[in-house]
Amino acid sequence: MLSTGELIDNPRYLTAAHQRMRALGRALARKTSPDRRTGRRASKRWQRAAARLGRAHARVANLRRDGLHKLTTRLTREYGTVVVEDLNVTGMLRNRKLARHIADAGFAEIRRQLTYKTGWNGGRLILADRWYPSSKTCSGCGAVKTKLALSEREYQCGSCGLVLDPDLNAACNLAALAAEATTAGSGPAAGRGADRKTPLGGAGGIEASTRHRASGSDRDRLTARRDCQSCARWSALGGNG
Repeated sequence: MLSTGELIDNPRYLTAAHQRMRALGRALARKTSPDRRTGRRASKRWQRAAARLGRAHARVANLRRDGLHKLTTRLTREYGTVVVEDLNVTGMLRNRKLARHIADAGFAEIRRQLTYKTGWNGGRLILADRWYPSSKTCSGCGAVKTKLALSEREYQCGSCGLVLDPDLNAACNLAALAAEATTAGSGPAAGRGADRKTPLGGAGGIEASTRHRASGSDRDRLTARRDCQSCARWSALGGNG
């Protein structure tokens, strides 16, 4: 959920392929598998079944990675300031009913891609503290609830009477947090060329492998480096490459 009210659904690629992957796993278990203790080799049928299961896992991973890249690229190009929460994903995975869906969403990968892509586009990524009560705080009057159950899918403020979707309410609070932390503003107008730069070392990713050279006064201020941080740095400074 964005602060603009746009709802981004979880594609749930793993859930969509779960039945097929279970069938492939059962088919693999019925084949003659390798055994290190006896020195038994795997049968040809086991090898073909293992290859089919591996391709199914790779397809899910590729679909998830492609969807996350499209999402993060659009967000960093449209908005100059992006705010994300430092969620306790490890604790959330302890919920057996939600663990598969949470793992399928790829929260860590979204944060990793946003980190270096905001630098590429001249924006900034703000990380909200883990204990910031974005869901419990009313976006209208600022009142904070003591408890908010996960089953409550409608936020109702007891002070001002505001009734809002809890995810939209949290997104509005994060947008207000960004407005307090920066003067560049958030929105399409502050997309590329925002006047707040990404801190050094704030971006990193395997995609930033192209060499970049400084030119003019940039070479006098900084030494060109051939790592991921250099790519985001020159993008923020507006250097060539």
